[in-house]
Amino acid sequence: MKYETLIVDKDKRGVVSLTLNRPEKRNALSAKMIDELTDFAASLTSDIRVTVIQGAGNLFCAGGDLEWMNAQINADRSTRIVEARKLALMLKALNELPVPLIAKVHGAAYGGGVGLACVCDYVISSSDVKFGFTETKLGLIPSTIGPYVVGKMGEAKAREVFMSAKIFNELDAERLNIVSEISDDLDQSTEKYITSYLKTAPKAVGEAKA
Repeated sequence: MKYETLIVDKDKRGVVSLTLNRPEKRNALSAKMIDELTDFAASLTSDIRVTVIQGAGNLFCAGGDLEWMNAQINADRSTRIVEARKLALMLKALNELPVPLIAKVHGAAYGGGVGLACVCDYVISSSDVKFGFTETKLGLIPSTIGPYVVGKMGEAKAREVFMSAKIFNELDAERLNIVSEISDDLDQSTEKYITSYLKTAPKAVGEAKA
């Protein structure tokens, strides 16, 4: 699969590395990336056992692309609904991916980047990672990612960070149930978790997730 904003590699075991590849834009979610992530989820083949999502460059994902978000602010209501639905359907598609979805988070994850982490089944974070729901600083609300964030964190914990736009670290993210594991070696920790899935029956895993 060839994309403009993603790098997709599959090894002989059926493990897919899905890399957000807009490092010059801090891997922000543009309209193109949203479309391509949706297409990736829809194109998943039966020989894929595990998918690992990560970000190219210095961080995981800085959230929504500013140009894309500004366009939504200035658009009419019907256009905003269309664009919001595209993001919602992308998150839904990744959330319902019929294989385990592991996130490797480094550098930072803001807004929609945290939303991406929250649709994953297991999230491994490196040290010194910054997290935050920064939408309210822009006069926006993290509504589209909301169901997945609350589903992951629970309402009480979501209330701590959902409105304030404060930045928190990986230790806080672990306490808030966003992060499953903190590791000094993302590759090694990810491989260990992948190995456990490769010992299972693929169809049973997919049905258990569903």
